[in-house]
Amino acid sequence: MKWYGVMPAMTTCLDESLQVDAAFMTAHARWLLDNGCTGIVSLGSLGQAATLSFAEKEAILRNMTASVGGRAPVVAAISALSTEEAVALARAAEQAGCSGLMVLPPYVYCGDWREMKAHVAAVLRATPLSCMLYNNPVAYGTDFRPEQIAELAHEHENFAAVKESSTDVRRVTAIRALLADRLQVFVGVDDAIVEGIAAGAVGWVAGLVNAFPAESVALFNHAAAGKQEEAFALYRWFLPLLRMDTVPKFVQLIHQVQQETGTGNARVRPPRLPVAGAELEETRAIVLEALRNRPAAQSTVLSIGHGG
Repeated sequence: MKWYGVMPAMTTCLDESLQVDAAFMTAHARWLLDNGCTGIVSLGSLGQAATLSFAEKEAILRNMTASVGGRAPVVAAISALSTEEAVALARAAEQAGCSGLMVLPPYVYCGDWREMKAHVAAVLRATPLSCMLYNNPVAYGTDFRPEQIAELAHEHENFAAVKESSTDVRRVTAIRALLADRLQVFVGVDDAIVEGIAAGAVGWVAGLVNAFPAESVALFNHAAAGKQEEAFALYRWFLPLLRMDTVPKFVQLIHQVQQETGTGNARVRPPRLPVAGAELEETRAIVLEALRNRPAAQSTVLSIGHGG
């Protein structure tokens, strides 16, 4: 498992009856890799994991590993209400052929460090798969501080990476100061990627990449190579879109961007509803402006039915 580069937090495409559209997800995953992504992260928040049954999650993971066919790693996001279910999902991901796990704190309950450490440790011990910890205190209310992350790293050999989504790029330097290259640090908020790479991040679990993979990869590569002029020129174009990844309705917004660009559809499962009214018009205006001024790096056309 190589933790590096642009790994999409892949959306879960739904058909008209709000069931998982496995065929489109196969085409979407292959298209993302064709445009330079280095792996696929399934079942994250953007993948609407909280609305999926355990059986649906297993089916999606099996589909993704079969679709990718060893070209790149498939990483399963592990999130659940209970530690028991999280451990079961981790083992199911291993059986489905996943190369790694992205471990989230439990849904709903925000415990103290003793409780959260026990939960994460149980998932880390469940399989030998390489694991990434997902730290997103804004969304989940649990903040894994750098010294706590270091504690986990010293105790679990298969803890290999952290997705840092605190929105504070100083966390990247703090983690690296404690652990050097022991953990690979990924940026998890789209509109902090250039700053995060400058601070020492080596990867990006990205959201808008679902609609703009080649552009995302080009931005990452420019920033990683220290090509500031090229990176910031592309960043300026991309930022109005990337900022959609950092608001409460990011799932609906990114699905809407996919619909507007022919790379998916806007369907989400309740309690989420597709954006409407002024929100919809604003989203469409941002996408239209981006498409009118597309950069030289452009994704190829996704040709299978645009997700229904």
